[in-house]
Amino acid sequence: MDFYIARQPIFNVHKKLHAYELLYRGYANNTLAEVSGDRATTSLLSSVFLTEGIGVISGKKPCFINFTEELLLNKTAYSFPKSQIIIEVVEDVNPSGAVIEAIANLKAGGYTIALDDFVFQKKMEPFVALADIIKIDVRLTPLDTIVKTLRFLSDYKVKLLAEKVETLEEFEKANKLGFHYYQGYFFSKPQKILVKELASVKITLFSLLAEVSKKATTLEHLHRIISQDLAISYKLLRFLNSAYFYRLEKVKSVKHAIAYLGEKELRRFIILVIVSELATEKPTELVRLSLVRAKFCELLAKRSLLAEYDLEVFMVGMFSFMDTMLDAEMEDVMDKLPVTDAVKDALIGRSGMLAPFLDAVIAYERNQDKAFLQCMEELHVDTACIPGIYLEAVKYSNGVV
Repeated sequence: MDFYIARQPIFNVHKKLHAYELLYRGYANNTLAEVSGDRATTSLLSSVFLTEGIGVISGKKPCFINFTEELLLNKTAYSFPKSQIIIEVVEDVNPSGAVIEAIANLKAGGYTIALDDFVFQKKMEPFVALADIIKIDVRLTPLDTIVKTLRFLSDYKVKLLAEKVETLEEFEKANKLGFHYYQGYFFSKPQKILVKELASVKITLFSLLAEVSKKATTLEHLHRIISQDLAISYKLLRFLNSAYFYRLEKVKSVKHAIAYLGEKELRRFIILVIVSELATEKPTELVRLSLVRAKFCELLAKRSLLAEYDLEVFMVGMFSFMDTMLDAEMEDVMDKLPVTDAVKDALIGRSGMLAPFLDAVIAYERNQDKAFLQCMEELHVDTACIPGIYLEAVKYSNGVV
């Protein structure tokens, strides 16, 4: 039976991707609350490692995975490579002698140990002594409690991970407190919202983006655009030779690549490459998330009553972080692009017929079940297709970034 899986990025102090936490989202007909922690983790592990392959999901980054008391005692982790998983001990695990021994053996075996949602209690000291990473929810935990906890942890050789970091202000505050890693979507917010002039390099890219966004653009014109830009040519060939396409023979020329992709897919590719170039000063994960959103939205569109708008829906997903990438108001950004009013409405005011696609992917990212299901109902899309759609979107993003 298919179930939903998602991932959330974890960054270091330089806003570089360090790892992912893999998140079990439940089955199509079950809410997350109806599934035990043991079943959630075993389903996630078997799917990620045995069905899809960890490389597809994580892009070779290590993955934090929740482990319950039963899974620790059953030695489930030993079936999976220590270089690719981080054992995240969930907060309700009882520090019994048997559990402490199980964790100590995992650590001795080379596995990385993390403690989830840590709140200091005297009985937790044996866990702290074995931990490599300790996660603290910086939103739910009062500041004075965080300070006391960090003071206690200073006696141990552990790395600190701030969870639920949703704004740049929270990131900066956690950074000052001495955290080493940060989990949340703080990187997807503009650093400063203002109207400003674009750098000359970005003006050129923006002009190119405007040209590619025009419906009247021809295949010949797109060929000229690509041929004149070495970086785009290189990325196009790398993309087509990536695992996403599973080609037996390599694509060796731009002409061959264009013939293989066709106009609509080529247009999508140029858009995403230009957007990635516009975001060179931002965390790479921002571009990767844009790609996942774009493909997720497009695949939803193809299964909806609005299949003919799949390119516009792709743009909605791809452009959804454009304000963050350029540190400008979305309305000002959209004024410079010749996109349809439907695309602009979805991005500026989250309104109009294309908005539910963006609402759906955001709800999925944030594990907002009720909102996600409402979007699926509004779009007349069967939720049974969602697991496959998300994984395909992730594979697509891996081919470019």
